Amino acid sequence: MLPVEELFSNYVAVLIAGIVAFFMVITALIASRVLAPFSEEREKTTTYECGMLPLRRASTNVGNRFYLYAILFIIFDVEAVFIFPWAVSFIGIGPMAYWTMFTFVIILGLGLAYAWKKGALQWR
Repeated sequence: MLPVEELFSNYVAVLIAGIVAFFMVITALIASRVLAPFSEEREKTTTYECGMLPLRRASTNVGNRFYLYAILFIIFDVEAVFIFPWAVSFIGIGPMAYWTMFTFVIILGLGLAYAWKKGALQWR
């Protein structure tokens, strides 16, 4: 068992880095507020569309379908993050890791089949 002093001495560098990072963020926020030019003109708050007049308001509603596509993208992007290191070290990890990844891919495939069956992937 490590003594308490030795245990906390390992975290001193993390504490110092956290304090320095906090003050750097605060300094950047204050500097941007003080040094950045601000304009109170009405045109400054309009939507920018390549120099043309805006066609509609900037605060339009975004459909739920876009969020569903984003969630599905994130799920399968995370799958790629898990599968790549597994595939690189496939030979040395053994059969248990193979069956675990096989189960993971099957569960994701079932989720994709469910989303497909419900029509979540059809663009309307």
